[in-house]
Amino acid sequence: MTIARSFHTASRRYEQQANTKVKRDSAPQIVRGDSKLYKDADAAVADIKSGATILSAGFGLCGTADTIIEAIHKRGADSLNSLTVVSNNGGTASGGGLSSLIESGQISRLIMSFLGNNKALEKKYLSGEVAIELTPQGTIAERIRAAGAGIPAFYTPTAVNTLVQYGEIPVRLGPVDEETKKPTVLESGKPRETRIFNGKVYNMETALPGDVAILRAWKVDEAGNCQFRYTTKAFGQIMAKAGKVTIVEAENIVKVGEIHPDNVHLQGIYVNRIVPATSEKKIEIRSLREDGTVEKKEKSEALLRRERIARRTAKELKHGYYVNLGVGIPTLAPSFLNPETQVWIQSENGILGMGPYPTEDTIDADIINAGKETVTLNPGASTFDSAESFAMIRGGHVDVSVLGALQVSANGDLANFMIPGKVFKGMGGAMDLVGNPDKTKIVVATEHVAKDGSAKIVETCALPLTGARVVSTIITDLCVFEVDRQKGGLTLIELAPGVEVEEVKQKTKAKFKIADNLGRME
Repeated sequence: MTIARSFHTASRRYEQQANTKVKRDSAPQIVRGDSKLYKDADAAVADIKSGATILSAGFGLCGTADTIIEAIHKRGADSLNSLTVVSNNGGTASGGGLSSLIESGQISRLIMSFLGNNKALEKKYLSGEVAIELTPQGTIAERIRAAGAGIPAFYTPTAVNTLVQYGEIPVRLGPVDEETKKPTVLESGKPRETRIFNGKVYNMETALPGDVAILRAWKVDEAGNCQFRYTTKAFGQIMAKAGKVTIVEAENIVKVGEIHPDNVHLQGIYVNRIVPATSEKKIEIRSLREDGTVEKKEKSEALLRRERIARRTAKELKHGYYVNLGVGIPTLAPSFLNPETQVWIQSENGILGMGPYPTEDTIDADIINAGKETVTLNPGASTFDSAESFAMIRGGHVDVSVLGALQVSANGDLANFMIPGKVFKGMGGAMDLVGNPDKTKIVVATEHVAKDGSAKIVETCALPLTGARVVSTIITDLCVFEVDRQKGGLTLIELAPGVEVEEVKQKTKAKFKIADNLGRME
């Protein structure tokens, strides 16, 4: 007997209608079959419209599409304005990158993770001239990657229990209120939806597409296949896939077939326009290795304190470990490793196997660390894009992550990215780095007190959190604390030479236990 079956399409079952009324995008048009080669960047950006969303690749000044940015700037604010730009950084205080577009007023909104020391951008934000959506670096990367892959949203552990989750970082500020003397908030952040998986809270983030993606590549063939050098990959590959129209400035334009298939990092299907790169590469922070001929000066007390912290931090880095080191004191730790101890240093801008600073004759503008300093690569190193980098980080594949701090609480809360009303630099990749503390040990390396003498180790953080209950070990110039992240509480396990418990008590605004076998830092 034949059994009749009734099938229902999704549109009938859920009474959905086709997207026939979807707003058409304002991106430039793509004509398949036309040459992708443009004579210059001016021609390639001529049809970008005001109000467009631009994905601008690069990390600091490394891999930025400066030729294309200059062409956009030349169009002027009257012709091209009200741009929303997605970028890890917004240029620098000394210029380069997006600085010219911010200064000209062509950018009205930035979606970014880190301002750094860009005081000009910070001033425009505080005055309400520019809106800034601060977003963790790894979340930006994954939102862009998702857009290119056709995924509308995803869940992430990054930024749970922070101002990002609650939507409490203002996006656009207004005039100062006469009574409170604080800026008014014209646009607030958007609270994240949350969901619990396996007993853990996750934030939902939406995909981040662009009308136009702009990037720079080392070698591009006439079909649009791209090859990048080292850390210029950071956002270039993923942004190209998320842009409706992708414009690449090429340092070298070659014939089809001149790039070996194994060396194609970005396929031509994602690239629509190719222009010659005419802007010189810029180095943001030129850091060099001491060659031994420089006369050694007597070390300051401040440097001795930092080295004491770094020396003890090196003990947390075991042979064979994969580690991520934040900027500042954490980067000093490898210099105190035993020569027989090999660790693989991961830098969130796309390096695994990072080496020391270069010498003058080996410096390369395309090899930088997360602090935008020039570095080298050790044998066995690899480079990759930001989505890959933060998959390593969020996925718990990094053994130890060492960060600095503004404040650390007795239960392992960390605050290290913002002082309301004073410091607005952004979180960079810090929220991602502390997003999986059950698999990646989080170590804080910091001076015990702030410059004004206030305690950094406190019962409860007063500053906005980078992560809640994430820190396992605190190393300072005075002592070492172990943190019980589950139950809360500190245990003093080591004292620095010449330091007694009473001094630690005086300079710590949190209760702590003292280990039975209290040791000494070397």
